[in-house]
Amino acid sequence: MTTTATAKTINEVGIDDLYRAGGGILTIDETKHIHQIIKQAISKAKRSRLSATEVWKEVLGKKVLKSNHPHSLHQLVYYSVYANWDTSINGPPLYWFPSLQDSKLTNLGKIMEILGPKLLGTSYKDPIASFNLFREYTVRHPEVYWSIILKELSVTFHEPPKCILDTTDKSRPGGTWLPGSVLNIAECCLLPSIHPRKEDDSCAIVWRDEGDDDDSDVNRITLKQLREQVILVANALDRTFTKGDAIAVDMPMTVNAVIIYLAIILAGCVVVSIADSFAAKEIATRLRVSKAKAIFTQYFIVRGGRKFPLYSRVVEASPHKVIVLPVSGHNVGVQLREQDISWKDFLAYDNQHQRPIHFTPAYLPVDSMINILFSSGTTGEPKAIPWTQLSAIRSTAEGWAHINVGVGDVYCWPTNLGWVMGPILLFSCFLTGATLALYHGSPLGRGFGKFVQDAGVTVLGTVPSLVKTWKNTDCIKGLDWTKIKSFASTGETSNVDDDLWLSSKSYYKPIIECCGGTELASSYIQSSLFQPQAFGAFSTASMTTGLVILDEHGVPYPDDKACVGEVGLFPLYLGATDRLLNADHNDVYFKGMPTFKGMRLRRHGDILKRTVGGYIVVQGRADDTMNLGGIKTSSVEIERVCDRSDESILETAAVSVAPPDGGPELLVIFVVLKKGFNQQPEKLKTIFSKTIQTNLNPLFKVSNVKIIPEFPRTASNKLLRRVLRDQIQHELSVRSRM
Repeated sequence: MTTTATAKTINEVGIDDLYRAGGGILTIDETKHIHQIIKQAISKAKRSRLSATEVWKEVLGKKVLKSNHPHSLHQLVYYSVYANWDTSINGPPLYWFPSLQDSKLTNLGKIMEILGPKLLGTSYKDPIASFNLFREYTVRHPEVYWSIILKELSVTFHEPPKCILDTTDKSRPGGTWLPGSVLNIAECCLLPSIHPRKEDDSCAIVWRDEGDDDDSDVNRITLKQLREQVILVANALDRTFTKGDAIAVDMPMTVNAVIIYLAIILAGCVVVSIADSFAAKEIATRLRVSKAKAIFTQYFIVRGGRKFPLYSRVVEASPHKVIVLPVSGHNVGVQLREQDISWKDFLAYDNQHQRPIHFTPAYLPVDSMINILFSSGTTGEPKAIPWTQLSAIRSTAEGWAHINVGVGDVYCWPTNLGWVMGPILLFSCFLTGATLALYHGSPLGRGFGKFVQDAGVTVLGTVPSLVKTWKNTDCIKGLDWTKIKSFASTGETSNVDDDLWLSSKSYYKPIIECCGGTELASSYIQSSLFQPQAFGAFSTASMTTGLVILDEHGVPYPDDKACVGEVGLFPLYLGATDRLLNADHNDVYFKGMPTFKGMRLRRHGDILKRTVGGYIVVQGRADDTMNLGGIKTSSVEIERVCDRSDESILETAAVSVAPPDGGPELLVIFVVLKKGFNQQPEKLKTIFSKTIQTNLNPLFKVSNVKIIPEFPRTASNKLLRRVLRDQIQHELSVRSRM
């Protein structure tokens, strides 16, 4: 394991090294104490012939590495402990280890303790030792697992399902789930329940507006208050629209946005999710594809103290009707088109005619569409992906089982209803009894960090680029995040050093890595609270998910073999799509995929690396795979080593292109430098070449390095390597014609 953080092993780290890394915060006595704990851990490991993992585990157990210690100290200890770690023999280095006592208190652990002996017989030992067996059982018997989970979530059927799973219809490879059942999933979110315990006075949402960060208090809304607000909007919708109408939401994920989202579904209409960062053209595309009858938005967005227009962008997309919310107060502050209406006027009838707060939900079959989401568009025009009520159940179950979200938790994840994490977060809170935490503003600065502290957030979701910003700006210095019991991360590949920083902010709580897709309504691979965890790696497929990793001929590798290949998913998958609105579902997800044990595998498009020890690292998309000198590798694998090769580097992007006149693919690395650093491309080329050849393959050569101010990204922050690839391809083509 190589790193720029330290060249020393843990045996060589002395008191002076620790004191310097402490950055003036540590006293000499504190430094000596940390040094003593490290030496004791080394001695204990030597006596028992244990690995570096046990040294790290012992140091963590003493809690001598504090959340307020400089990152340089955490780096010194972690990287020196694992300095001689050989990942090819040992797998990725581990940073977090489950406790048997804690595991039995988790949502899934309690179920395993009660039902494990019945389902697994004498093979069941405890939640940690038997987790793999239990998960494999759920793959073979998904109907048993889902019958259990439905009792753990706040899901009430108006008409119960005839069965859990019906596989008789061979035209539906994903199966027919909960056939015959009828419900309204928004109503399930809003009603009190005994298990999980949700009461009318339970806190449903906690929030704060950007600019109010000096306050220690946060705003709260109870379940009863939320229900009343949703009913108010649902009544207004019912007077204006027809059941089944598609209604768009293009605004930040505020309390009002959540109310509108639930009200649309409660009224039997369909939410069209549009991210508030989109340009008018992108908004127009989504309105056209979804056939939206109207759109909710607001005049402008406040981010980092700046105002960004939103209503004007929406109007440019030419929607039929816009309902415009004020950013604050009651007046929208802008002249509206004739067909548009203010939020105040939209609700005016109910505000003027006081009636009992009541609304009869639209009860619909479980596979009825409730939400139209869109893919991020990394591979062309975004696919219109319909979410059903099954999708809401699936997404909630993942948070319940893997992230352990439940009653008493305050769950925060900076996101937007235009991206899949928005609806996932919403349902994961309201169907488990957790409190939803929303910050009305930019998550990049100290204001957001203080909100996390003041709201008592217990589960914090992130994207890796957000963590990188927090770390590089040191914006949460002095804040207390130690109430956080777990982090979660998705959207792009995590950076090991950034995750080291993040985990250390709450005494090395686990980061639950999540990788899935909008069309799956969930993650197909995740981290688990029943397995030791490695930074930037996944430890398991999610509950009930079957998968194989395919070689270049489409043949699955053995499950216990370290390998790299494209993933194929088992088709039986509750909550996954069985249709698309603007593309052929079979062509996109099944056509051309191999069969396995009589099943046509479902395409997802990720390239996975399974390590020694069974951990999984996402190596990018199938279209990000490159062939360098006859050896296949991925952009992500190269970026991992390049990101840590020099202190001037903020991030890298690796692409390969074929020369215009033929020959082997050329490796080109794009670089964004940290603020205040200046570096020459040729010097970086030398550094990258050495790093790649040392850590990956001595035959790989860097053809070119290009330094640019920022990378092109989708609105959900996913890196658009194809744009960089096209740029290089164009430059090479021009040169070849000169």
